Amino acid sequence: MNFSIDSTVTLNNGVKMPQLGMGVWKINNSGASQSVQWALKHGYKAIDTAKQYGNEAGVGDGLTKGLADNGMKREDIFLTTKVFNGDQGYESTLENFEGQLKRLQTDYVDLLLIHWPVDGLYLDTWRALEKIYRDGKARAIGVSNFSVTRLQNILKIASIKPVIDQVEFNPLCQDEDIISYCEENNIYVEAWSPLGGGTVLGDERLKKIAAKYNKSVAQIIIRWDLQRGIITIPKSAHEARIQQNSEVFDFELSEDDMTEISSYDEAKRSLWYGGFYWHGNPTGAKSAVQQWDD
Repeated sequence: MNFSIDSTVTLNNGVKMPQLGMGVWKINNSGASQSVQWALKHGYKAIDTAKQYGNEAGVGDGLTKGLADNGMKREDIFLTTKVFNGDQGYESTLENFEGQLKRLQTDYVDLLLIHWPVDGLYLDTWRALEKIYRDGKARAIGVSNFSVTRLQNILKIASIKPVIDQVEFNPLCQDEDIISYCEENNIYVEAWSPLGGGTVLGDERLKKIAAKYNKSVAQIIIRWDLQRGIITIPKSAHEARIQQNSEVFDFELSEDDMTEISSYDEAKRSLWYGGFYWHGNPTGAKSAVQQWDD
């Protein structure tokens, strides 16, 4: 399998998306700006943020500076953001999305996701995403943290199919039911927390495989994702790790090692919808998200 940092997948609406990108969860605005600039410096073409992260302004600043520093244009980068839970609903999604574009310093995003399926609201939110897509303000639309049942509910009412379900995915949390359903319906799976929030990095079995390839555990996991056909967005606020996470294209995991890592699944989630605050509580959705103070 020949991959590079420029490798893309083709989404079900024909848009090409980089298979490897960088996430910025739990990074403040100044840190997000710096991380984005480092990512572009080291060849990344995809950046993933969300209103709920409170750092869209930092990402927008980092993109503006990073594009200028590297002689790139906005269309050279694939930018993802997500609808905040407290903004869900048809009119509210449309109204608040304009603020997201302003913070990101762009007039469109490449991918817009529903961050969580807030019961009672997410179907109306999807209709709003379809309008945003038709208006040309998002090149593709999808969902995040959707179970098979909630994906099925979207498909029942959708005139535009989601291109992606972004879910927690790493060697200890694989959700094969979602993977299978998405494959059957031409929906890509994108991994958030591909490194298990750092907890997976200490797994002795993965350390043994990493030593065989003279790579870090993080590099082994990222390569495993890529060879499985999963879009992946490891997060880091450190330049050395951002660079290291991109250095996964000079080796290939054997079929035996791919199978071995795939056997580690423990359904060990750090966060999942069943226990999330928004589950069954649409009236409790907050109306604002705290923006990081730097």
